[in-house]
Amino acid sequence: MSKSRAIAFFSAVAIASATGGAAYYWWSRNGTPDQLPGSRAVAERVFAARLADLTGGAPTLEQWRGRVLVVNFWATWCAPCREEIPVFVKLQERYGSRGLQFVGIAFDQPDKVAEFAREFRINYPLLLGGLETMELLRQAGNRAGVLPYTLVIDRSGNLVSREPGGLKETRLEGLVHPLL
Repeated sequence: MSKSRAIAFFSAVAIASATGGAAYYWWSRNGTPDQLPGSRAVAERVFAARLADLTGGAPTLEQWRGRVLVVNFWATWCAPCREEIPVFVKLQERYGSRGLQFVGIAFDQPDKVAEFAREFRINYPLLLGGLETMELLRQAGNRAGVLPYTLVIDRSGNLVSREPGGLKETRLEGLVHPLL
């Protein structure tokens, strides 16, 4: 094989690989509920989770079934979390009356979470995660335990998106607006 043919061959393989990778990335970020492996089972585990709130109660997320539910796993010390939370506050205010519900699950001490909530004027429920919540994160596809990590569940109880890392307003609004 000549040098120019070898270069052309390897270029074609590289382009095909890049195209396949891009297609997989698009599918994994934008797939329909039945395309996300275990979406119903993960959503059911989320609805069943019983976590402490800042008042000492231990509600389940079941109370928000039937709404578009955005569940955000975060911590007060997490820089990307601190950047995205004002967007959550804004969208909760904008779309809450249309059926959007944010719920934050914080991996931190209750007093730090309460202070953070006051400082950022969080207008949605905050729950406290512990070791058992790490297992929920793993089951939801976050095997590395990265924060923030956000799940979007539609009104029918299907997990429609798993979002590792900080979310920008345009991405998040693009995910939830069609579900409202």
